[in-house]
Amino acid sequence: MSDSVSVLVTGATGFVGARLVPALVEQGRTVRAMTRRPGGYTGPAEAVYGDVGDVPSLEAAMAGVDVAVYLVHSLDDNDFERKDAEAARSFGRAAREAGVRQIVYLGGLGDEDGDLSAHLRSRREVETLLGEAGVPVTVLRAAIVVGAGGISWEITRQLVKNLPAMVVPKWAKTKTQPISIEDVVRYLAGVVDCEPAFGQTFDIGGPQVLSYLQMLQEAAEVMNGRRPFVVTVPVLTPKLSSHWIGFVTDVDATTGKNLIDSMATEVVVTEQRIRDIVPGEPVAYQEAVRRAIAESART
Repeated sequence: MSDSVSVLVTGATGFVGARLVPALVEQGRTVRAMTRRPGGYTGPAEAVYGDVGDVPSLEAAMAGVDVAVYLVHSLDDNDFERKDAEAARSFGRAAREAGVRQIVYLGGLGDEDGDLSAHLRSRREVETLLGEAGVPVTVLRAAIVVGAGGISWEITRQLVKNLPAMVVPKWAKTKTQPISIEDVVRYLAGVVDCEPAFGQTFDIGGPQVLSYLQMLQEAAEVMNGRRPFVVTVPVLTPKLSSHWIGFVTDVDATTGKNLIDSMATEVVVTEQRIRDIVPGEPVAYQEAVRRAIAESART
């Protein structure tokens, strides 16, 4: 591992990318922040124009880069599966042409033998397509990421804030393993240019397995000092649930629906090999909630 390695971070102004860039700079990396609006970029790295749908821009952004971090998705589009597949294939080819040594990708947890949602199936497909051209891909698979500005966290925060009582669907009892944004960034930064991680897939998660209902209840306890009254109903389809989310929160309806479609699938960590590569204990869920609330209050 070399501190002088050059790293391209896509989605550099997004929820994860905006936190990863300064973490890599702090490690001593030479970082390029890829964005479609470099003129407005104010982060601590060189801003470069790049769009995953524009192959020449990818080739220019990757010139001389050692590691490329892929943090792009199209969940706000009804045609996200096709768009994400095309973007991943183009990105992998551009990385090969540029001589990139490693691609790092943040994907999603979920049992491959299970009935994955379109969202999770797409994440799996992207894993494969990024490496199709031959560049080793390091995949970190996560479930709910807790942090200020994250879509999943915003749904949780606004539901808790706006509803003293909740009617939730049966799938709210599905198990998941939330992880703090700080731990996600720590793991991503830790696998960059780490040769034992080349070509490997790792599960990442916090220390607790919780249902979505438990997540709402524990977040409410932190935010309000009490748990909300909850009624579970046997039938509430993803489409109806997305209308409910859209009515109560300001989260984009298409994005919300695509996320909700995944919530009937259990997404938990099945192996802990990431701790051999990046040691350290992840943050507990309630602490992650406290940090997210504190950050939201500062911005």
